[in-house]
Amino acid sequence: MVKPILYGIDASPPVRAVKLTLAALQLPYDYKIVNVLNKEQHSEEYLKKNPQHTVPLLEDAGANIADSHAIMAYLVSKYGKDDSLYPKDLVKRALVDQRMYFESGVVFANALRSLTKLVLFLGKTEVPQERIDAITEVYDFVEAFLKDQTYIAGNQLTIADFSLISSISSLVAYVPVEATKYPKLSAWIKRLEQLPYYAENSTGAQQFGAAIKSKPFKVVA
Repeated sequence: MVKPILYGIDASPPVRAVKLTLAALQLPYDYKIVNVLNKEQHSEEYLKKNPQHTVPLLEDAGANIADSHAIMAYLVSKYGKDDSLYPKDLVKRALVDQRMYFESGVVFANALRSLTKLVLFLGKTEVPQERIDAITEVYDFVEAFLKDQTYIAGNQLTIADFSLISSISSLVAYVPVEATKYPKLSAWIKRLEQLPYYAENSTGAQQFGAAIKSKPFKVVA
């Protein structure tokens, strides 16, 4: 069997979410680095595979699949030994989907990417307070999600956890998670850190954090 190919870069949270999924499935794959800071995602070859020029991209059995959420759902549906990571039960699946939509729109796009674009890609030295407030709002929501359960979409690990941890472990570069204020969120992070394959996320998260810390900025009202 020809192994799937994952295109991406470790510092990217969505790429890390897919890498966690691949590790959980124990699925062999090839990994091709796409340096987005050098705009390698705009190459003619890459654009043919993914016109949206984003990472991650999965190439499998002649198909090119973009977007981490779509990739994770595809991988579990095709290669999972069971459906625990992405339940077939419609109610349970709807909750997993809702959490991933939340991650995509509220966490990644509104909180993480909007601020990272200012700091890392545009080199801004001042960022508005509302960008920091968006991060604390994410923490508030996730704390509420975890009120009566151990994982983000219930009491079992799912791809929604992989999606959320990849972004939240990046947000801490801007706003650390206070255990006293967010006990459920803090416990969930520690729970995910105990996964035997968590290095698939932590290595890139550390790279992301180092990149942000190398770009000093101040928050303005």
